[in-house]
Amino acid sequence: MPALFEPLTLRGLEIPHRGWVSPMCQYSCDDPEAPGVPNDWHLMHLGSFAAGGAALILTEATAVNPEGRISPRDTGLYNDAQQEAWQRITGFVHRHGAGTRIGVQLAHAGRKASVYWPFSDRRGSVEAADGGWTTRGPSPVAFDGYAAPAAMTEDQIRQVIADFAASAHRAVDAGFDTVEIHGAHGYLLHQFQSPLSNTRQDGWGGDEAGRNRLMLAVVDAVRGAIPDSMPLLLRISATDWSPGGVDPAASVRLAREAVHRGVDLIDVSSGGLVPHQQIKPGPGYQTGFAAAIRSQADVPTGTVGLLTSPDQAEHAVATGQADAVLIARAALRDPHWWLRAAFELGHDLPWPPQYERAMPRQSF
Repeated sequence: MPALFEPLTLRGLEIPHRGWVSPMCQYSCDDPEAPGVPNDWHLMHLGSFAAGGAALILTEATAVNPEGRISPRDTGLYNDAQQEAWQRITGFVHRHGAGTRIGVQLAHAGRKASVYWPFSDRRGSVEAADGGWTTRGPSPVAFDGYAAPAAMTEDQIRQVIADFAASAHRAVDAGFDTVEIHGAHGYLLHQFQSPLSNTRQDGWGGDEAGRNRLMLAVVDAVRGAIPDSMPLLLRISATDWSPGGVDPAASVRLAREAVHRGVDLIDVSSGGLVPHQQIKPGPGYQTGFAAAIRSQADVPTGTVGLLTSPDQAEHAVATGQADAVLIARAALRDPHWWLRAAFELGHDLPWPPQYERAMPRQSF
């Protein structure tokens, strides 16, 4: 069996194989009367990956409160209407995927919230007349081109921790199989972690322990809100790609502490905190970070980033660089990526019965 298609068990959850769907924002909550409520687009988008053979689907960054949305068109999981809509989607995935699991990525955008969506004809922070709001972050330090956030108070920080826990409770009730905490890409938890965006001198800033405090407090809160049998994932940016920011060594130290607190897999990405980051992208350019965290923090890892071919994904798992490969843009181009990968690697992956007449014999 190809390594990519070996099952993986995290706590009480068996995941059919190592080919997963990375979170991808869709900016498609377009009903102003139902903000944050996933709709038919999300059902189609996520459901197509289940039909396409993905083993674990992670939702887009899903806000834990209204102010945590990246844009007014982002999903949330903080009220009953959102929970019911997500339950429709998790039910579809479970019915139509061949053992496919689905997890929610819980997030708060912090200073990168309240911005126009990518396919809007406007850019930057959303005007109040268009439904924008005052953003919050660790410090009143703006992301370039966005409005400056208000520095969060102690009470507001405590409330965000409680909001993550409340959304995790809702995730369980909505039928999700796992929860991922979004601590990457320059959003709130990453903003607290990095000295480039956190200039606080209280207990939520200062040294590395203070800057990591919010991320780890959220880990504790979410771990306590979900069943012990449910795995907890944490996505981090292994490096800020900028002098003076988070570096790979700091990410290893964070991962060790997160594992001690009950995280079962680190989903390793990078960047997103500052626009002047100095990235040199290429196929598998982030896989080395996942490998280092896997070996030095003794934790399963996922890797993501310009891994587009089945051979690349197989190599990452077979050589022990990561335990799972998360596919993003390649999955948008081909929602049946995993069926094709199985064929190319010589593995029989179950097809939806409605599609069996199209199963390949000699070429995909």
